[in-house]
Amino acid sequence: MASRTERKGGGVAAGNPPAYPLRVKSIPVSLPGDAARKDAPPAVLLPYQIRWIEDDSPLKIAEKSRRVGWTWGEAADDVLIAAREEYNSNVFYIGPTQDMALEFIEACAMWARAYDYAASEIEEGIFVDGDNEIKTYKIDFPATGRRIVALSSRPTNLRGKQGVIVIDEAAFHNDLDALLKAAMAMLLWGDKVRIISTHDGQDNAFNELIQEVRAGKRKGVVHRITFREAVEQGLYLRVCLRRGIAWTAEGEAAWVADAYAFYGDDAAEELDVVPSQSGGAYLTMGLIEARMNPDTPLVRGKWKSEFAYLPDWERQAEVAEWCEEHLKPILDGLNKDMAHGLGEDFARLGDLTVLDIMEEGRDLITRVRGQIELSNCPFTQQEQIVFYILSRLPRFRSAAFDARGNGQYLAERAAQKFGQARIEQVMLSNAFYLENMPRFKAALQDGTLDDIPKDNQVRDDLRALQLIDGIPKLGKSKTQTGEGEKLQRHGDSAISLFLGHYAMKREVAPIEYQGVPKRTDENYSGRRAW
Repeated sequence: MASRTERKGGGVAAGNPPAYPLRVKSIPVSLPGDAARKDAPPAVLLPYQIRWIEDDSPLKIAEKSRRVGWTWGEAADDVLIAAREEYNSNVFYIGPTQDMALEFIEACAMWARAYDYAASEIEEGIFVDGDNEIKTYKIDFPATGRRIVALSSRPTNLRGKQGVIVIDEAAFHNDLDALLKAAMAMLLWGDKVRIISTHDGQDNAFNELIQEVRAGKRKGVVHRITFREAVEQGLYLRVCLRRGIAWTAEGEAAWVADAYAFYGDDAAEELDVVPSQSGGAYLTMGLIEARMNPDTPLVRGKWKSEFAYLPDWERQAEVAEWCEEHLKPILDGLNKDMAHGLGEDFARLGDLTVLDIMEEGRDLITRVRGQIELSNCPFTQQEQIVFYILSRLPRFRSAAFDARGNGQYLAERAAQKFGQARIEQVMLSNAFYLENMPRFKAALQDGTLDDIPKDNQVRDDLRALQLIDGIPKLGKSKTQTGEGEKLQRHGDSAISLFLGHYAMKREVAPIEYQGVPKRTDENYSGRRAW
């Protein structure tokens, strides 16, 4: 391979910095209030750009909306990498088009002037790759001897080079898989790989890469920014600054509305970061049934409405007997040498509370050892049942409780008795689903989560998980079971299984015990004394 220079132009030697403030890697991530926004310029980099730059992960991925300035922010970091001794690395930018390569190198030239770093003129050259000649743009930094090279298309071989690799609009490269294989070699020598793109369909290699990272199959981090999130963090204010117009709330709203009108049906993918064709059931019927086991116990407890108003002693006695009859055989059958956990989805009326007892084997496979459904069970008796189970789990590791709404009471009581370290009170949100549901699906796919009770209602609960606006979560529809008045399901066992798997994969610190002095008459004065 060889390189030859065709022409030079666009000198970027040290110049005067811009009038507005430059606060890279140290500016606050929150923006001023609306009143301040009208009068004061924002920091040069917006919060989502700052978070990206401050993340020093070897492999990081950005799934983003169109035209939010992500590549511009990346250029800010790349100039520091090439121009400062403490970073001291080459940067290779790979975009799908020549225009993007030129736009990137011009952004680097602007940042070199802003930082007041001496740099060479932009050099336009030819990269000879076998029989192909690929146009390149380059800036050299004499203080470090490093360079930034922007390529108009992907070379077939990156293995002879070393530096930070930036792959822009990755979803639109012809062979992203091959490019990633070549780029990953940089990580072995301490450099980094940055992958930036909008989406181009659910089955695109870029989206598959993101799902692998979120599922824990590939090491890396994912950053996500939608158009509306970028606007909330100051994108339109940046547009106003560039166009020399005053910011107003009305102007911002009209600008956003126009953007969505321009994209029309494509707005979901182009602006909202939702890969196209990403609706429908999240888990296939075949995948679910492959992980089911007819031998896994499924206990269904149902109580009449008047049961809630019996005397405390009578309710406690009846549920204690029920636990001994239905739950004790499951708990006695657990392997005493294995770690155990619990997942819980809460309901009081209508829907079901579901509890899943999980066991991790020596083969690192998490198996469901029992599922318990509670219908119309009073709050205090749900607490009684949960405490019965948790106090009898051998080597109890962790539990995750649905802490939304009324479920917060039971989750808090469990944490009070068994410790906050082991009981996580989960507020299910889009962010939680987005981070953890791909790992749940991956565990089903590779068989590291197994032995789900073989039951048509449990299967239908799992089928209720859907991709909604690109986020795998539970839909709003409910199903009637046909087993009595007002009894319905809302994916209850799906959430319990999901949280049970999450609980078993949590990083839980070991609990150390310390003996407590026995209470004596001398140190007891009407309250607890130690």
